[in-house]
Amino acid sequence: MDQKTVVAETLAELAVQALLDEVNLTPKPGLVDQENNGAHYDLTLKLMHRSAESLRPVFAEIAEASYERVPSQELREEIAAIGRNGELVMLGITGGVNTHKGAIWSLGLLVSAAASDAELFDPVQVAERAGRIARFPDRYCPVASTNGSKVKAAYQVPGAKGEAQLNFPHLCKVGLPFLQNAREKGISETNARLDTLLAIMSELDDTCILHRGGMKALQAVKKGASDVLDNGGTSKTAGRLALFGLDETMMELFISPGGSADLLAAVLFLDALQKERSLKGGVAVGNVTF
Repeated sequence: MDQKTVVAETLAELAVQALLDEVNLTPKPGLVDQENNGAHYDLTLKLMHRSAESLRPVFAEIAEASYERVPSQELREEIAAIGRNGELVMLGITGGVNTHKGAIWSLGLLVSAAASDAELFDPVQVAERAGRIARFPDRYCPVASTNGSKVKAAYQVPGAKGEAQLNFPHLCKVGLPFLQNAREKGISETNARLDTLLAIMSELDDTCILHRGGMKALQAVKKGASDVLDNGGTSKTAGRLALFGLDETMMELFISPGGSADLLAAVLFLDALQKERSLKGGVAVGNVTF
């Protein structure tokens, strides 16, 4: 197996595992987890698992296309085409349900960035390179009015596209630092990840929430997530009670923080990538340096 294939398969594995780790994390407010389907009629844990696994060859193809290539419009358009085909694969598996469209965008860019330079291990550097790729225009992107585009126009928020083009600020300045700090405090991995999700929710203008509930719902979610953290986070009794209260509010409003969930998966991907690679050239995988 050549180095390109090893890198592609490894990155695809990390991306899929990040999606699985995100959906398996329990209990999450308004989201599918191991306890319930959150604020969703059409999603289940099993469906989310099947969707994530179906994207393995998609992420591998993005990685192979990006291997040792500099960011360019050509690369941007090539991986975008792969991503759109990946969406069709996903929709075929799920019977037309959008499970991971946002994750294909964010993780696809990060996989591309990581594959383009196998010596990149620092999450911020990977995110910055992904941002460079995202800022190139895609001449072949279909012109369509999506829920995300409508929300972005109505509320003047960046959305998933803007988040990427800004080098993923909620990833690098919120999610990753929060996860690392929680671990340093000795908080369990599950609670550290839950608190990281809440930290993202407390600051992100989540277009999924805006689409379903508008600005009032978004403000309620941000405040509720902040309240959990202000009460010590999910590892403390007061924080856990605040989490349950937030979940009740979100279920009553029937809103789900899908954008925050996608960014948590991206955090987990970059965290795993950093562990996978070393400073100079990576760690050995068989006889190949990754």
